[in-house]
Amino acid sequence: MVKVSGGEVLVRCLIEEGVKYVFGVPGAQLLTFLDAIKRVGEKHGLKFISCRHEQAAANMADAWARMTGEPGICVGTVGPGGANLVPGVYPAWADGIPMIVLTAQNQTWRSYPDHGSMQALDQFHLFKPITKWNAVISHWERIPELVQRAFRVATSGRPGPVHLDLPSNVLFNGKEENLAKIYPRHRYRATKMPLGDLELIEKAAEMLVNAESPLIHAGGGVLRAKAWNELRMLAEHLDAVVTTTLAARGAIPEDHTLSIIPGSPAALMAQNDADLVLVVGSRMGDIDFWGKPPAWGDPDKQKTIQIDVDAESIALNRPVDLAIVGDAKSTLSMLLDAVKNKTEKRENKKIENYKKVQESWIENFLKQAESEEKQIHPLRLMKEIREFYPRDAIACVDGGNTPVWAYYLHRIYEPGSFLWAADSGHLGVGLPYAISAKLASPDKQVYLITGDGAFGTAIQEMETAARLGIKITVIIANDRAWGMIKGSQKLSFGERYIGVDFSDARYDKIAQAMGWYGERVENPEDIAAALERAESSKKPALLDVVVSQEHHLTPPDLATLGMIWLEGCTPPEV
Repeated sequence: MVKVSGGEVLVRCLIEEGVKYVFGVPGAQLLTFLDAIKRVGEKHGLKFISCRHEQAAANMADAWARMTGEPGICVGTVGPGGANLVPGVYPAWADGIPMIVLTAQNQTWRSYPDHGSMQALDQFHLFKPITKWNAVISHWERIPELVQRAFRVATSGRPGPVHLDLPSNVLFNGKEENLAKIYPRHRYRATKMPLGDLELIEKAAEMLVNAESPLIHAGGGVLRAKAWNELRMLAEHLDAVVTTTLAARGAIPEDHTLSIIPGSPAALMAQNDADLVLVVGSRMGDIDFWGKPPAWGDPDKQKTIQIDVDAESIALNRPVDLAIVGDAKSTLSMLLDAVKNKTEKRENKKIENYKKVQESWIENFLKQAESEEKQIHPLRLMKEIREFYPRDAIACVDGGNTPVWAYYLHRIYEPGSFLWAADSGHLGVGLPYAISAKLASPDKQVYLITGDGAFGTAIQEMETAARLGIKITVIIANDRAWGMIKGSQKLSFGERYIGVDFSDARYDKIAQAMGWYGERVENPEDIAAALERAESSKKPALLDVVVSQEHHLTPPDLATLGMIWLEGCTPPEV
């Protein structure tokens, strides 16, 4: 009987799951696994994407899952490799993104507990706080069982990363292949998410029909469940205002007649005015102001229905009147049918008032963007970018102040066209996200809007994009600083700056040295033509856009964000 290594058994498990990419950095303990991808995996369409840093590998796995709905796979070797994966796994854990995180480990007789081995690391406990579940695979025979469990946990309930730690002797040693019981996914995990209780769906429909001003608030769970059509159709039948979390942008086009830009003054007004709120796939975190007044109505007066696939997310931050545990797509579909049975298509005039407030809010930013200043205002940059790219192009954002400026004038129109580490705000995700998004959607244009500080944390992955022939465009809003922190120091400490200024790095020349098209842009009137040259280039492209530091440091909502993040923290006067 043929013997196969543990590394090959692991590869066969991934093939059975239909995995296309494993993102990682090679290591000695992973040799049998990598060789099995080359010998066996590539015949089945499985490829290894070698990155320049493990954080980027985890970020790429994260973005793959966001784009496709399938768990992303990343791998690092023992010690430094495993530790480097952590900052890439954390954003996925924060946003509920399914991933399988694989780490090599020293041999079973040298670990747990370690007794002085080089590169030793307790990776099991390292990953425990940022994964849904993890395990050490201590025997060859348990590889299929625990890989299958990992996929089951990662994709059930609120999705998230899981971690498997694989000692090198388990990966290297071989046993008879018939001992490995590898089953298709339908034999060991649910392939459809649960439908909400039908009686509760009927009650929810009755509440919605009886409400005078219902509002639907969509979270990231709507995107993960691919429930955007059901969301839109329900809103249109009820003529209900729709807001989203910042993580769920694109769940409804932001120029739809019923859509109000998340977090805007019009959204806060609509959320407070509604007599009933239907929350779908959102835990209502801090950027949703915890679901509390005055951003929302008094929960003792404003009725709340919450639909979530994860029972633990129900009423996490806001008490509800009706809770439905179920998949967003199937539950919204049934809810739509129930509503249609109870009422004809309705009309709600209040949306017109909210739209007027929104238009006035946007107009203020447009005036700033269209000023004739010689320096580039960040709003001018965001306006030019949005006007240049088609509606279905995939936008990635990264940074501190830069995503805030993009929020004002860079609208999102399509589901799956916006990638941002929303809950963690982790820097350095942008370039890996863009690379992975292009792998997932090769026929769409992919671009990254990033700050210079954030870009510098993952700049080495430019080589990865060039090596793979990934055609993306990076636009850096270069203010030569850690802009959000410098802006906060300006507001709080009267321009007493420390640790926030950079030298004027020429990112365009770095791009050229990496095999990219690179160009520096310093004049507002040159932005559109530069974008055209970047996209016309057959190479990945980078525009180093020098923005006005004076304007860039303090976006209008910087103080509000500071109040959210530092609530209860008041420094003494100095």
